Amino acid sequence: MEGKEEILKVCGLSKRYSKKGEWAIADINFSCYAGEMVGLLGHNGAGKSTTLKCLEGMIPYERGEILICGHDIRKDPIAAKSNMGFVTDNHAAFLKMTGIQFINFYADVYRVPANVRAERLEELEGIFCLGDSISNLISSYSHGMRQKICMMASLIHHPKLWVLDEPMTGLDPRTQDAVQKFMRAYVAQGNTILFSSHILGVVAKLCDKIYLLRKGEQIDSVNVKEKYAEDPGFDFEEYFFKYES
Repeated sequence: MEGKEEILKVCGLSKRYSKKGEWAIADINFSCYAGEMVGLLGHNGAGKSTTLKCLEGMIPYERGEILICGHDIRKDPIAAKSNMGFVTDNHAAFLKMTGIQFINFYADVYRVPANVRAERLEELEGIFCLGDSISNLISSYSHGMRQKICMMASLIHHPKLWVLDEPMTGLDPRTQDAVQKFMRAYVAQGNTILFSSHILGVVAKLCDKIYLLRKGEQIDSVNVKEKYAEDPGFDFEEYFFKYES
């Protein structure tokens, strides 16, 4: 995209979980630019989570290249990951930490100064509203509260690329609305968001473009905003299910 900084570039990404097994994903190619919100869509098992975990550096991959702000995730993982925040679909956290300890742990890892983290924590608390629960052990948190604390921790260093796997699942309606508003504001600041979701209405409302995966292969992409500009009656669900039939 001319004039826009390329925040994420995925080239020929292929991954399988055993040497003789089938490819979980094969030849995935896409880019995300500054100021964009991008959706990764597909049925269960399509390869969305595998793709996201590869680009986060959680799992190795056999072929391809992943660049985050120009840094190769395999060759220069620290520089690449310093520009990214990631929230997994299982919202894994250290259960014997309190919420605030967990956030401060992330802030220490990313070397966020004390004064800066205090300002960011105040902003994030206004969105996620954990209140006094932030001082409780994460083991006492509900599913939704664990999701909130993971989101907060992933944003404490204000990453250029924010990656989320099924971000709305488990959030109450008020928090869903607040998170969606925050996501719009975050990309408006020149950051980039990539997320997977099964909630088609949210994807259609938020995303600038989407990439569609099926059985580990990238089968289509669409610029959502352009589609709606060309055809206000564009039916996003109909488009999606055309490939799922």
